[in-house]
Amino acid sequence: MAVQQGGSVPEPGYPFSAIVGQDQLRLSLILCAVHPGIGGVLVRGEKGTAKSTVVRALATLLPAVDDEAGSRPAKLVELPVGATEDRVVGSIDLEKVLRDGERAFQPGLLAAAHRGVLYVDEVNLLHDHLVDVLLDAAAMGRVHVERDGVSHSHPAQFVLVGTMNPEEGELRPQLLDRFGLAVDVTASRDVDVRMNVVRRRMNYERDPHAFAAQFRDDDIAVAEQILAARKILDDVELSDKELRRIAALCASFDVDGMRADLVLARTASAHAAWRGASEVGEEDVRVAAELALPHRRRRDPFDEPGIDDKQLDDAMRDAAEQAEQQPDPDPDPTPDGDGGAPVPDSADGTERSASSPSSPDTETSGTPEPQPSGTGKNKQAGTPGAQFKARLLEVPGVGEGAPGRRSRSRSSHGRSVRPTVERGKGLHLVGTLFAAAEQQVVRGRTSGRLKLEPADLRGAIKEGREGNLIVFVVDASGSMAARDRLSAVTGAVLSLLRDAYQRRDKVAVITVRGKEAETVLPPTSSVDVAVTRLRNMKTGGRSPLAQGFLKARDLVLRERVRDPLRRALVVALTDGRATGGTDPVGRARIAARRIASDKIASVVVDCESGMVRLGLAADFATCLGGGYVALADLSAEQVTAVVRAAA
Repeated sequence: MAVQQGGSVPEPGYPFSAIVGQDQLRLSLILCAVHPGIGGVLVRGEKGTAKSTVVRALATLLPAVDDEAGSRPAKLVELPVGATEDRVVGSIDLEKVLRDGERAFQPGLLAAAHRGVLYVDEVNLLHDHLVDVLLDAAAMGRVHVERDGVSHSHPAQFVLVGTMNPEEGELRPQLLDRFGLAVDVTASRDVDVRMNVVRRRMNYERDPHAFAAQFRDDDIAVAEQILAARKILDDVELSDKELRRIAALCASFDVDGMRADLVLARTASAHAAWRGASEVGEEDVRVAAELALPHRRRRDPFDEPGIDDKQLDDAMRDAAEQAEQQPDPDPDPTPDGDGGAPVPDSADGTERSASSPSSPDTETSGTPEPQPSGTGKNKQAGTPGAQFKARLLEVPGVGEGAPGRRSRSRSSHGRSVRPTVERGKGLHLVGTLFAAAEQQVVRGRTSGRLKLEPADLRGAIKEGREGNLIVFVVDASGSMAARDRLSAVTGAVLSLLRDAYQRRDKVAVITVRGKEAETVLPPTSSVDVAVTRLRNMKTGGRSPLAQGFLKARDLVLRERVRDPLRRALVVALTDGRATGGTDPVGRARIAARRIASDKIASVVVDCESGMVRLGLAADFATCLGGGYVALADLSAEQVTAVVRAAA
């Protein structure tokens, strides 16, 4: 562990060994420090659970780095959520190119993190393409940049740590799988542990130097053990028996691909090295499985993450039987890759798709069991079919909101649409050349190459996609409460929620029933919470639709103040039969027109069915100035231009 000599002594960080009650988190970070090839750690947990404190403390334990300037401590590099791709991977020094005529590369944050820790707080809020870049670099240990005629490559071996609060939204399963290890952290409910946490923190705040001195020897011991484990890691033996155990575990949990097997093998080897063993044993595989498998079981946003102890015990027992079997003497009869039968994805020989939805199967509070789109047992009229896609439900115009996949927006990525004099937006080559061409006479050029100056540089305004706030107004009144009808509505909302999850939206749910409308889910990025609230939705009674529209309007206007760049889309699922009070339909029309006057985009999903139809939902869509679609037609093949420009 590096120690500064001479000069003023900076205030020490919180010691790694002083962390209380987060043993699994500390172990996962240590194992990635021993073997960075594991692929990093995703730390999921509620706020106030010392996630950031543990990560920052880890950096002080890493071995010193030797470079051209001599020996220096390992760095902790923090990546802000709003970072651009150029800032992360590096970019061309355009001013140097134009001024000196030399191609120069300016390294980014990944280069700065080499042989240190790259820390991304709120990684779930980082744009997906940047997460991909980080994970690729963590897996390969190098960064390759190819752009504008410049090719550059540099080492980037670091411990990648991402922290997130699941209540603020989840990572897509494809990105979850890319993290080597994942740990769920919660605050202890043990009174003595909580007292110890508070006491240590207060002692640290009172005198950081004295507190750090108490744990200095412990931290030095951990740092020395990490260094020793790194030195023997390559000599740790992974026998065929333990490799078979690893393969059997991954097969029993039906994980996709081979990444889990590789991560388990690397983690088990790192754990064996950490405890000073010369070969991997069953205990090492067990620890690796606890850290590397739970987050890989999640195939759908509605699946619960994690593996309980009994499941893992059963899997380890079955894997032990597999481990004792003799290996196939000819495990790869087609080494050239030609021929051979495809390997089934599951034990029964059927192929599975990572995108295949799993259906919630809980029926509560009298709400009919909601089935996701495409399931055979809920294919009654009006239920969205297997091809349901909500990508056409988008806000009109071009926004500047949070990165996502729904509506058009101006962003730092995407396709270039026009040049700008603003810097820091990448290079608009054609715009730069045109700007320079206008000055050639003034600069005295009569022939030959263009004379370029830094002032000619033009940035690129790019158009990509943004995430929106989707406000569901769900009519749960008596006229909607027939089992088939409400089952179809909940199925539609579940499909829309799944789509919102994939497109990085925030969602809110308002139910309309009885005497008033109720916000059962304030705006959130966690679709898990939304699904839970939907399952517990109460039904029956009157339909105060006006209150539902007004509550949706108030919610959107409040969110505009809190998050002004995130545009909203109100999705109302109703048959339009407003009831309760004087002139309920007229009051609902007035409320709908208020939403339209505030330029809030909307879609009405008409849930009316039966022989007698009043057409009120279509009337409300007109008042809202938004889109209209019948519930039975809510499919990708039949919906076109669902959302019209708001009046």
